[in-house]
Amino acid sequence: MISFLLFGCFILLLILRVPVAISLGLSSALALLYSGKVNSSFIAQGLVTSIDSFPLMAVPFFILAGDLMGQGGLSRRLLNVASIFFGRYTGGLAIIAIVTSMFFAAISGSGPATVAAIGGLMLPAMAKAGYDKGFSIGLIASAGSIGIIIPPSIPMIIYAVSANVSITQIFLAGIIPGLMIGIALIFTAYINARREGYKGSDKRYSSKEIFQTVWDAKWALLVPVIILGGIYGGAFTPTEAAAVGVIYGFIVGVFIYKELKWSDLYRVIAGSALTSATVIVIVGTATIFGRMLAIERIPFMIADYIVHITDSPILILLLINVFLLLVGMLMETLAAIIILVPILLPVVTAVGVDPIHFGIVMIVNLAIGLVTPPVGVNLFVGSRVGETSLEKAISGSVPFFIAMLLMLLLFTYIPWFSLFPLSLID
Repeated sequence: MISFLLFGCFILLLILRVPVAISLGLSSALALLYSGKVNSSFIAQGLVTSIDSFPLMAVPFFILAGDLMGQGGLSRRLLNVASIFFGRYTGGLAIIAIVTSMFFAAISGSGPATVAAIGGLMLPAMAKAGYDKGFSIGLIASAGSIGIIIPPSIPMIIYAVSANVSITQIFLAGIIPGLMIGIALIFTAYINARREGYKGSDKRYSSKEIFQTVWDAKWALLVPVIILGGIYGGAFTPTEAAAVGVIYGFIVGVFIYKELKWSDLYRVIAGSALTSATVIVIVGTATIFGRMLAIERIPFMIADYIVHITDSPILILLLINVFLLLVGMLMETLAAIIILVPILLPVVTAVGVDPIHFGIVMIVNLAIGLVTPPVGVNLFVGSRVGETSLEKAISGSVPFFIAMLLMLLLFTYIPWFSLFPLSLID
């Protein structure tokens, strides 16, 4: 009965369009009051202890760093560099959008932030060049999902905390899958561009222009080197790297590029604080929800049930992939990670799946969820930035959704793509 209340209330509140964080908190409170197993102060304590974590401090810092860099002109300069090297190819603007999204992903760590930043720059240019709006938004929404796969990634930090694994290792494991998904999206965009007749730019750049553009973007291109190089080189922890990113973004935006005005700082900080607060509330309420699941031994029962169906790692991973794709359609990414990691991780580790490998499988699944309705946050952000209907955005994302699914299967059944980078630092 308690399990029914927990899940039934949560699903009902989601149907009524109550925010995810509030739905998690209310359903947990109702189940707690009905069970009487623990004191009501359990909720307040859970909200505090769930966010009392040094690694979680990286989340608001990375959010602020991404906002400062986006407002400070770094994303526009990345776009200029991508235009020089990829603009002349068939579907050049589409390829530029994907490549720039991959670079910006290594700055923001967020899918929706990547869609908003790159979409605001690319969608007007693509519309002017005759690209179909649905195709353009679907492409940028899909490319934006790489933001949670290529490190640094906020969902990866949440997974590492929930699964008790190294943030540095999960970051390393995401590099090859993130790059491969980007390549798959570029290939898909190229095929569609050839079919639709989207030509590349006729403009040719001199060696001097190429050098000047790359030199102008050097501070933006250095961001992944400084943040990721510092983490993997042992200079600082991921949390400290996030703080370094904030200082770097501030200095470059205000004093070097001078596109981030002092008058803009309040708006940028306030927006980052609002986003961070939303994330933290979700983390807190989802943790309470997860603890209620543990009290009722639901993770153990599900794990036993799955293992009794089959002990084949191939079938178990396939079932989990289908389940996570469905969850990604309905639930916010961070809440899904916190709730489901305690349930699914024991299942996969029991059949010999590495927790880091499973983390990448889970993150890629939920990245696909960013472009699948009804939640599909990237699609909503893209359609809003592109000022077109959600239906058009969904239609345009279908080819890219298929490409990402194929990549998911590859990463699921060939752990090498996730685990090889780890062997380089052992």
